Amino acid sequence: MATVELRFSAQPEHVRTARLVAAAVARRAGLEEALLDEVRLAVGEACSRAVGLHRSHELSAPVRVLLTEEEKVFSIEVADEVPGPSGGGDSASAQAGGAAEPEADGEDEMGLAVISGLVDDVEVTSGESGGVIRMSWPTTAAPELH
Repeated sequence: MATVELRFSAQPEHVRTARLVAAAVARRAGLEEALLDEVRLAVGEACSRAVGLHRSHELSAPVRVLLTEEEKVFSIEVADEVPGPSGGGDSASAQAGGAAEPEADGEDEMGLAVISGLVDDVEVTSGESGGVIRMSWPTTAAPELH
């Protein structure tokens, strides 16, 4: 299992870098070319959401992105450090509960809806140490060795 970890300060301009890294690692992991746009869009939404949460809660901690290549699955986890309801869960409402303003709630739920529409296998959890959006895609080709 190969893993790439990316940490970046919660600045919107870093989301593009996360998207580019995710697409490059996904391609190397053997993800179908047709799915790379899906990966870019989903990572962009998840990272933008995490950046927004960090900024609205005035957190200086970095956003964390884990890109993991397993035997037949490529997965991405985007983690924020905004405490949510204890016990977590995989519902959008549990994750959205940590937003500071009602307007942020709507944006948060919209971002999660976009991600759910893009990715078949998505899990959203939230707890005292923050939230995680985990997305995964099946790989078909053998990964390229570089």
